[in-house]
Amino acid sequence: MHSRARFPFDLTKGGVLESVKGVKPEPVTGESLTIGRRIYPAKQVGQIVTRQDRRDFSTGEVLRAIARLGFTCRVRPRATAPTHPLGPLQQASAMLGVPATF
Repeated sequence: MHSRARFPFDLTKGGVLESVKGVKPEPVTGESLTIGRRIYPAKQVGQIVTRQDRRDFSTGEVLRAIARLGFTCRVRPRATAPTHPLGPLQQASAMLGVPATF
């Protein structure tokens, strides 16, 4: 993986597994990686394996480098706009997490 800091990193599958061993995954809010049985945020893995600040590399760089090693990457789905506007009852129900019934 090449970072914005211009330092190349030679990552191996074994090296990544060893690096995250014993590290508790942070809550996933975006792109993620499955390493072993755990799901880690991409930026957390990048920081662990490169020992650099998360601002020094992009999520895309981490995903590409880790995917090449055979790990599963998950990209956050893009939000889609509703196909039709919700009425007041449907909107209130959606906010409460309850389906609107008539």
